[in-house]
Amino acid sequence: MARFVVVNDRMQRDYRYDLTAPMGSGFAADFAPELTPAEMLELGVFGGKYMTDCRAEFPASWFAKAKLSPERKDPGLNYFGVDASQPLSVWRAKGWIHPDDPRGWFQWYCRYFMGRRLEGEDQRQISRWKGVRRHVAQLRRHCHPGDLFCRPRQRQALLHWAYDSRLI
Repeated sequence: MARFVVVNDRMQRDYRYDLTAPMGSGFAADFAPELTPAEMLELGVFGGKYMTDCRAEFPASWFAKAKLSPERKDPGLNYFGVDASQPLSVWRAKGWIHPDDPRGWFQWYCRYFMGRRLEGEDQRQISRWKGVRRHVAQLRRHCHPGDLFCRPRQRQALLHWAYDSRLI
C-alpha cells in the first residue's frame, strides 16, 4: 500500500511523493550502496549543512547521531575533516539537479531509501552513483589498504555517494 510524504522546507513547498517500496529495500538490482543515509549523517558528510532544514521529512532516528551544522557548512564535521563538495550552483550548471530533488543526489538517495521510486530519474541517479566507483579503483591503486590519510578528499567524496571509503 502506497503512503505519501508532503515536503515543506526552504527548497520545496507542497511537494508530495509516494512511498511505493519498503524502506531500505526493494532497490534496483544494480544499486547496492554501502552506507544508509543515517550512517552517512553520523559519519559526517556535506559539512553538516545538507539536511538542517528538512529533518521533518525523514525518520528522527537518522538524526540521532548526525553531525549537523545549523548555520553554515563546516568541513570539520566531515569524517575526513576536509571539504569535498562543489557548490550547488555547479551541480545546477552541469544539469545534475532534477526538479523533484533540488538538493541533488543525496536527497534523491534519502527519498529512494524511504521508498520513493521515480521512473527514469532512478536509473539516471544510479548510473551517476556507479560512475563514482572509479574513485574506489583510484584509491586502491594509489593508497595502502587502511591508510585513511591517503587522499582524504577523494575518500570524503566517496562517503557522499554512500561508498564506505574507510574500508579501502
